[in-house]
Amino acid sequence: MRALLRYCLLAGLLLGLGLCGSLPGMAGTLVNKTAPQIALRDLGGNALNLRSYRGKVVLLNFWATWCAPCQIEMPQFVEWQQRYAGRGLQIVGISMDDDPALVVSLRKKLKLNYPVAMGDEKLGALYGGILGLPVTYLIDRTGTVRAEYHGETDLKALESDLTRMLDQR
Repeated sequence: MRALLRYCLLAGLLLGLGLCGSLPGMAGTLVNKTAPQIALRDLGGNALNLRSYRGKVVLLNFWATWCAPCQIEMPQFVEWQQRYAGRGLQIVGISMDDDPALVVSLRKKLKLNYPVAMGDEKLGALYGGILGLPVTYLIDRTGTVRAEYHGETDLKALESDLTRMLDQR
C-alpha cells in the first residue's frame, strides 16, 4: 500500500507540475456525481456511513500520517467542524495509512473532533484512485460531490466554497 501511495504521490506531483499529461488508469472527476458510498467503522468502532449524513454538507478528506500538507490542513478542519457544525457541516477523515496505531496517535495529538476511519485501495478506487494526498471532496446535502481538491489546497478558497454550500438550503 505504501509503495502504491508513494507512486501516486509522485504521479500527482508530476501532474501538478505539468510534467505529464495523464497516467494510465486515471479516472475522471467526481464533481456533479453522487458520492460513492462509504460504510466503515471509525477509529472508535462506531459505524461511519456516508449516507447517514444526507442533509449535511460533508467535507470528506483522504489523508495519511506521513503527509505534511495533510497535517497542516487538519487543525483548520477541527476549527471548521466546531464553527460550522450548527450550520450543517460534517467533516469525515479517511486515513490511507497501513498502521491504525499511528492514526490513533495523530488523531489524539491533533484533537480531531470528527470521525476518522481507515481507508484502503478499494475505497480509494471508488473515489477515482487517490493520486497523492491529501484529497478532499465537498459533498452537498443531497450526497452529490460539488468540488474536489487534490494536494495542498488554498484553505481560504476551500472555506469560501464550504460556506457557500452551507448557505444553500
